[in-house]
Formats: sequence, C-alpha cells, structure tokens
Amino acid sequence: MADLRNNFVGIKSPNPFWLASAPPTDKAYNVERAFKAGWGGVVWKTLGEEGPPVVNVNGPRYGAIWGADRRLLGLNNIELITDRDLYTNLREMKQVKMNWPDRALIASIMVPCEEEAWKAILPLVEETGADGIELNFGCPHGMSERGMGSAVGQVPEYIEMVVRWCKQYTRMPVITKLTPNITDVRRPARAAKAGGTDAVSLINTINSIVSVDLDNFAPNPTVGGKGSHGGYCGPAVKPIALNMVAEIARDPETYGLPISGIGGITTWRDAAEFLVLGAGNVQVCTAAMTYGFKIVQEMITGLSDWMDEKGHRNLDDITGRAVPNVTDWQYLNLNYIAKAKIDQDACIKCGRCYIACEDTSHQAITNFVDGARHFEVMDEECVGCNLCVSVCPVENCITMEQLPAGTLDKRTGRVVDPNYANWTTHPNNPMARQAAE
Repeated sequence: MADLRNNFVGIKSPNPFWLASAPPTDKAYNVERAFKAGWGGVVWKTLGEEGPPVVNVNGPRYGAIWGADRRLLGLNNIELITDRDLYTNLREMKQVKMNWPDRALIASIMVPCEEEAWKAILPLVEETGADGIELNFGCPHGMSERGMGSAVGQVPEYIEMVVRWCKQYTRMPVITKLTPNITDVRRPARAAKAGGTDAVSLINTINSIVSVDLDNFAPNPTVGGKGSHGGYCGPAVKPIALNMVAEIARDPETYGLPISGIGGITTWRDAAEFLVLGAGNVQVCTAAMTYGFKIVQEMITGLSDWMDEKGHRNLDDITGRAVPNVTDWQYLNLNYIAKAKIDQDACIKCGRCYIACEDTSHQAITNFVDGARHFEVMDEECVGCNLCVSVCPVENCITMEQLPAGTLDKRTGRVVDPNYANWTTHPNNPMARQAAE
C-alpha cells in the first residue's frame, strides 16, 4: 500500500489532506470531528489580534453557482475571520493539539501590518503547541478594506516585510498564503521567499459577485437589500489555482519553494493534480462544507489506490512530476499533428459535435452521408482543436489521434515532419526573422 505520510516543511501528518482555514476549522468541536474522520491536519480559522473580535453579518453569508444538476460548482462568501475571542481559540487549539499530537495544526493569523501587532500575537500562538503559522494575505473582502488580507498580499514589499517579522519572532514554520487577486502570482511568491518564508499556500478566494437578485437589484448574498463582493471558491476555481501553483513551481526564482495547494479540491484526482504540479500537500474547504468531513476517506482511498496501481511508493514519487512538462506556448511543438476520430459504435448521433464545429470552429464534421444522419470527421478540414471532444456527452466517443511522422496531413497537403519545431524559430515569427537578419 502506498505510503501517504506527509512531511511538509517539517510538519508531519498521516496524510497530505488538510482542512483550509475557514468555518470548518473555527472551533475545537469541528476540528476534533475532522480528525476523527481522518483529516491529516487543519489550518485553524484565521485569528485576529487581542481585543474585541471582528463582527460578522448575521444574515446570508454565501452565494452559489450550480450546475444543471444542482451540483455546487462555486461558492462565494462574505464571512470574515473568526468572530470568537482570541483566547478562547488559543485554549481550544492547545487542547486539540494535546489530544491529537500526530495531526498537523496550523494557526492562520491576520493582524494589522504593524511589527508590534505581529510580535504580540506570535508568542501566544506558539504557546499552544501549534505546528506552524499561516499568514493570511489572501482574504479579498472585509478585512482588506482595513489594510489586511489581500491588501497586504497585493504588495510584494509588504509581504516580504511581514514574513521577516514573523521569522524573527517565532520558531514555528511560516507558511505565506497568497492572494489570486493579482496579475502575476510569482511576484508575491518571490517576495515571501526573500523574506524567509518556509512555504507558500495558494490560492485564497477570488474577488467576485456570483449573481444579482433581479427582484431586489442587489448582489447575492443580499443582506438587508444590499450586497458586497466576496471570496469565490469551489470546483470552479481549480483551473486558476492549478495554473498559479505551476507558475510558482517552475519559476527559477521560486523553484523548490514548498507549496500547499488550495482551490477546488473535491476528489483524490484533484489532489493528485496539485501534487504532481508541485504542491507538497493540499488544503480543502468547499468540498467539506458541501459533503461533510468524511469525504476525506474517499480522497485517501482514491489517492492510495491510484498510487498502488501506478507503482508510486510514496508522495515523493509524484510530487512535482508534471512540472517539467509545463511550458510556455512558444515552445510547443508545431510539428505535432492530431485529428479527431469518432467511434461510430459509441456515437449516439446527438449532433453536438457537428453543431459546435460547424457554427464555431472549422466545419470539419459531416451531419449527413448518403442521405442518412452520420457524423464523421473530415481530415482535410480538421485542425485538431478537440472542441468536439469537449462538447461530446459520451466519454471516449471522440478521441484525438496523432498523425505519425511521414504521413500526409490532408489539410495542409504536407508530410508530417518528425523534427521538433516551435514558434521561436518559425518563419512567420517577426522576432525570429530579426534574429536571422
């Protein structure tokens, strides 16, 4: 059986599945139940500074995007950091860590961007026995208007400064949580590394308004007739998260920096994709809020079974394996030629491939042959875009098949070249022409 034990910047847990800082980790009751269900670790819901706790709204806090089958695709929240007293949280954290010494317990922290504020809270957290801290530089609503959360995460100089303070005033590993609400996520990651962070975690939620109430003309969730932007999470943000994780994993300036992957992880396969793109572990929130804590059992079993099937012994065997295969568009092989093929036995003759190709792509699929309804790819028109594969409702009915080197591409009338070639040397590239001249 595959070994799923995780060692992330010296923080050990029985598996790589942690609960992210959010309502599921707001109190000892939740965290104890999560550990009983099998979660390897938790990031406690974000703590604020000593004094009156923050005030959350008492009405709706969530807006949702659903698929046609009512499956939750995206969740928007306007909730802030913990509204429980700091010392209540600290006492509970200490007791939970004593009860579950083999599980990872991380304290998420957000205090004003002042050295004394960080210096004051760090010893209090350290006394709980927490395994590490996560600096919440990602929250895009409520707290950012107060100069915290993403207001810090969007300024690399502030990130580096706060990380340096934390490394100075605590022995605990520092994980810097990054905001996706930025043009280039590599810049804050580089700043965190320059400040001495032990790891980064990403992504936090994406600034969003998910819908508008057309009766009240106010964004959802609506509180007293008004709405606000919030943080978007769930399966819909996974592609954005994967890209940002990969960008940091392959950036020469942050290469090797440990990453805790977050964003839309619902199944073991989602988790595996984050791991192979460079994440050392993963954090989950929306899936637990949708399906309950026991969903982790499916994740653990699924990941273990897949690793056994593929012969992967432990997490080190898969972590970062896909990173070398992530490249820039300009380096993709322009001599790679593929054509779509339709399995006539599997085809249900719905016509979706034909409509998509005919109306919006390259008119490369028939709809009638010899007077009968028949869908077939015309190689002389097919550019290999695979739109038909994406819209087909039958799995594996349409596949992409590579043309072997030396065969004729009917669309271009040219023989497939076996040699690798990319845009950097293509004759149509003006930069390549200038270099040649």
